[in-house]
Amino acid sequence: MPRDSFPEPVPISPALVRDRRIGTGERGTVLVVGGARTVPGAPALSGTAALRAGAGTLQLAVAERHATALGVAVPEASVLGLPETTSGAIAADAADRLADVLPGAGTVVVGPGLTGAEETEALLRRLVPAIAPDARVVLDAFALGALSRAPELAEPLADRLLLTPNRVEAAFLDGCEEKDVDDLATAVRIARRYRGVVLLMGVVAAPDGRTWRDGSGHVGLATSGSGDVLAGLTGGFLARGAEPDQAAWWATHVHAVAGQRLIPATGSTGLLARELIAEIPRVIAELER
Repeated sequence: MPRDSFPEPVPISPALVRDRRIGTGERGTVLVVGGARTVPGAPALSGTAALRAGAGTLQLAVAERHATALGVAVPEASVLGLPETTSGAIAADAADRLADVLPGAGTVVVGPGLTGAEETEALLRRLVPAIAPDARVVLDAFALGALSRAPELAEPLADRLLLTPNRVEAAFLDGCEEKDVDDLATAVRIARRYRGVVLLMGVVAAPDGRTWRDGSGHVGLATSGSGDVLAGLTGGFLARGAEPDQAAWWATHVHAVAGQRLIPATGSTGLLARELIAEIPRVIAELER
C-alpha cells in the first residue's frame, strides 16, 4: 500500500491530548501477564508504569520462581505465580491459575517478558477466552509474535484491542520484511487486519483508517525495557476509562516527553527504561492542568 494513499496523520500534541482528557473517576485493575524465566523485570516496568498512569490496582502474573521477588520489588502489586515449561516460558495451563482474577481485570496486558513463540501462542489460546468480555487488552512483545501466527485470536477482542509493536514485531504482524515496514502504512494495515488500535513508533492507527503521529520521540527511547514501559502506560490509561485510540495518544506522548526530560541528565543514549517511570506523573500532571 503506497504511503501517498494516506492523508497526513493528525499530529499528537499537548493540545490534542488535553482536548481528550482522561477522567480520574475510574481507576480500574490492570493485570500484566509475562515475566518468564529469563525476563523477570519486564512486567515490573509495565506494571509500575500502569500505576503511574493512574491504574487503581495492579496484578502481576509471572513465572512462579519470580513471584516473591517481584512482590517485594513492586509492593503495590499482588503477584501470582505461573507454571513454566522446561524452556522457561510461561506454560499454557497458566490460564487456569488466572481463572479467579481474569473476570475482575478491566485491562489485561499480555507480553512483557514472555518468551517462546509456540509457548506464547499456546498460552494465548487458553487465555483469550477467559478474559472478561468487556475488558480492554494490550498485546506486546512475544504476544504479538503469537498473534501473527494465529490471527484468529484477535477476533473475540475486536475493537477493544491495543497492539504496541516495534518494527520487528510489526513485520511479523504485517507479513513483510522488517526493511519494508513503513510506520504509517504498516500500522494502518495491522489495525485493519486485527481490528485493534496500533501504536507503532509514534504512529497511532485505528481500525477505521484514522491515524495520528507523535514526533516527540528520540533515539534514547530505543533502549531495553522502554517498550515495556509504553505497554504499561497504555494499560494504565485504559484502566482510567480511556478509549484505545485515546490511550495510545496519551501513552506515546507521555512516554516521549518523559524521555526528553531525561536527556540533560542521561544524554541521548544513556537513558534507562526504569528512569522513564519517575518522570511519568510530572508529564501527566502538566497535561492535566
